[in-house]
Amino acid sequence: MPTRKGDTTVAGPSDEDTTNSTDQPGESGEGAARKYGAPESGDSIETDDTDTDTDTDTEASQSTDLVGASRPWMRYARIGLVTAIYVGAFGTAGILGWKLWEQNTLDQASQAAKQTAINYAQVLTSIDSNDLDQNFAEVLNGATGGFKDMYTKDSMQLRQLLIDNKATAHGVVVDSAIQSESKDKVVVLLLVDQTVTNTARPDARSDSSRMKITMEKVDNRWLASKVELP
Repeated sequence: MPTRKGDTTVAGPSDEDTTNSTDQPGESGEGAARKYGAPESGDSIETDDTDTDTDTDTEASQSTDLVGASRPWMRYARIGLVTAIYVGAFGTAGILGWKLWEQNTLDQASQAAKQTAINYAQVLTSIDSNDLDQNFAEVLNGATGGFKDMYTKDSMQLRQLLIDNKATAHGVVVDSAIQSESKDKVVVLLLVDQTVTNTARPDARSDSSRMKITMEKVDNRWLASKVELP
């Protein structure tokens, strides 16, 4: 209530003023804190983890994209490496197969040439004066090149000599070997046992002689191009 001090009236603070004074700015305490939105004591401070989680997810996604983008190249590189290994292996096998086939073909050709040379040597060293035409025809049929020309030229003189001496001969190849070989030319060494009879020596006489025959492939036939008596 108002009090008097002389003629002056002094008013004391009312309850309303007291109440309002607690709501003014600058007041300290929990009231001011509540008024301006500050967190109260004891309240937990919540942080917004949404942005952090989003950033983390984005970085992980980008990292996954980079790994995913790099993996196809790694697969292609591995596929290329495996393919190169297989191609190299098959290439090597192909080369080895070709070499083996080529060597096998050469061996077969050489053996065919050798056998033909053996047969031809026995034709050359087997002569019957009673059937010279057949003998000469067989010799010329198996010859080619320079040897065929030489034998054709000398055959008339040889024919008469054989007839005059009533000569016969029979040759057998007892040993043979290939000296050199190629797919079209083979040189064969031969050892021939020959039994000879004639008017001067009616009793058979056996001689051994060495021969070297060069065989050449002509029109898919092995023919003697050169005959030597080393």
